Amino acid sequence: MSNVILEAKDVSIKFGGLVAVSQFNMKLVGGELAGLIGPNGAGKTTLFNMLTGVYQPTSGAISFLGEPIKGVKPFDLSKRGISRTFQNIRLFKGLSVLDNIRIAAHQHTHYSMVEALLISQRMKREEKTALDQAMDLLKIFNLENRALEIAGSLPYGQQRRLEILRALATKPKVVMLDEPAAGMNHSETHSLMDTISAIRKRFGVTVLLIEHDMKLVMGICERILVLDHGVTICEGNPSKIQKDPKVIEAYLGSAATSETKN
Repeated sequence: MSNVILEAKDVSIKFGGLVAVSQFNMKLVGGELAGLIGPNGAGKTTLFNMLTGVYQPTSGAISFLGEPIKGVKPFDLSKRGISRTFQNIRLFKGLSVLDNIRIAAHQHTHYSMVEALLISQRMKREEKTALDQAMDLLKIFNLENRALEIAGSLPYGQQRRLEILRALATKPKVVMLDEPAAGMNHSETHSLMDTISAIRKRFGVTVLLIEHDMKLVMGICERILVLDHGVTICEGNPSKIQKDPKVIEAYLGSAATSETKN
């Protein structure tokens, strides 16, 4: 794994006397599409929050492109190339679909406040580029015809898609998707599977996702890590994960494990 882009070494976090994540280790390789699964309360979103600077680990180390990022704020991590979506949608629901994308992309503009006030040529040029790139992103999910609509007026599934596009607008090297298929029907989930795979190829990003829809996870992830009560109980390809007794027990209970053995 010489092309490690994001690494967690012995990462743990405690909230009072509760250990939410314990001794977690992970190496994400550039261009990889990996999944993080586990029962409710396993510590998946807590781990995402540590990897993106929302929470700081109690112990352990996290590095991005070989540089330690413990203590780095989320907005600085976004500028460095780590972006994410959230389990609960966090769009600017009172703004247009287009403006949601443009705000996310604004960190890559370079004109000054004075240039903005004077409406300089560089400001016009960069805003035109940002607008074109935002429209290109909206076309990925066929949302270009809804660009001027208020984001909060979109159906739930399209709001989910818009949040993914907003993450991509930051031009990330790693994008973390927290339950991207939540609230989607079967057809929408199937379409999302194809889109996530296409996004990884088109933009060359590394993707790490949390998802409860096992069909989606098993269908697109090359490697899967399984958490249970904050501890990694299994890691491997989808075939290995599906057959592992510890994973079966974590999801279905010890009785299911016994039936699998018999």
